[in-house]
Amino acid sequence: MKLLVKNATIMDKNSSYNNKTVDIKIENGIIAKIEKNIPSESDFEVVELDNLHVSCGWFDSSVSFAEPGYEERETIANGLKVAALSGFTNVALQPNGNPIADTQADIHFLRGKAVGAATNVHPIGALTKNSEGNDIAELFDMQNAGAVAFGDYNKAINNANILKIALQYVHDFNGLVIAYAQDSAIKGKGVVHEGTVSTQLGLKGIPALAEELQIIRNLFLLEYTGGKMHIPTLSTAKSVQLIRDAKAKGLNVTCSVAVHHLVLTDFILFDFDTRYKVTPPLRTETDRKALIDGVLDGTIDVITSDHNPIDIENKKMEFDLAKNGTIGLESAFGALLNVLPLEVVIEKLTAGKSLFKIEDNAITEGNPVSITLFNPDIKYTFEEKDIHSKSKNAALLGMELKGKAYGIFSNGQLVLNT
Repeated sequence: MKLLVKNATIMDKNSSYNNKTVDIKIENGIIAKIEKNIPSESDFEVVELDNLHVSCGWFDSSVSFAEPGYEERETIANGLKVAALSGFTNVALQPNGNPIADTQADIHFLRGKAVGAATNVHPIGALTKNSEGNDIAELFDMQNAGAVAFGDYNKAINNANILKIALQYVHDFNGLVIAYAQDSAIKGKGVVHEGTVSTQLGLKGIPALAEELQIIRNLFLLEYTGGKMHIPTLSTAKSVQLIRDAKAKGLNVTCSVAVHHLVLTDFILFDFDTRYKVTPPLRTETDRKALIDGVLDGTIDVITSDHNPIDIENKKMEFDLAKNGTIGLESAFGALLNVLPLEVVIEKLTAGKSLFKIEDNAITEGNPVSITLFNPDIKYTFEEKDIHSKSKNAALLGMELKGKAYGIFSNGQLVLNT
């Protein structure tokens, strides 16, 4: 495909064109020329959009597309279309289908379903067989098949020795362990953050301690093994400080935060709306501000939508019984610009590629092109018409957003949401 992108402001710290408004000429998936006022040619498709900005393609470190097994919630094909329309050129796909992706055959299946899509899928293999926490899955074989990391989605490894052995094992082939942090015994039957709001609502609470205690244990194991660990979706102020201290000690640990934890608190639960039932639970304003600080000072490495489609039958029910999860790809960028500077948002939506060993190229002449196109200044209310997912369980529905993705150019394909 031949493409000419007109009047685009480049946001890429690794490019000499950073913060410059230029034209970008693309031929055969390569940036052929970057300069002012490139004349259009008859065989080139021209893209010219209001306040157009481009960056290296965005990466989401945690998405669920429900296939195989729960196609009524989402499919891989539609999920990748949603990701492309939302500005994501790469996504790390959780192993929480049915069956759980815990073998190399499962990884081949997930990658095969994504062939031909504009957005690249990078499967995460289950850390333990069937994500039950008892026996380590075939990690080396899954990595050879294309898995970029290993973790049991939203399930902590209760057996400390299993996690220790996994960290030691993957160290031999530079694998990445994702260690979700929530002590199941302390969580108990809790469904929301334990605090003033849970007491007022009469709902069982999940103490912040459930996350923090598990992080402390996991960091001790990491220090012992000398391995590499990623802790996803931090939600408490103390968790941020624990990671900050661990990094200061030199531990090889990275972490993420979900968009909804940066923009929402448990105060929104007073209507008992199950769209806000997520894992980990929404916390307090103090926690939210600490998470923002962790993003700004670099303690938190990446931001994820933690996109998790849930069908209406499992959301439209009593709060205690409803499944956890919210979709978030479509609203991620606009929500983040409500609370963070543009430069930080772009950094946190692209930095994860290096952590997950995904190729990235600066926006410069001669390089392969994988870019996101966006307008950082559009203001709008996020409504159901903006949702492209099959499931509509969006926690940010009705929120005023700033900034919107136009789409992507990746794998030789232009996908626009205009």
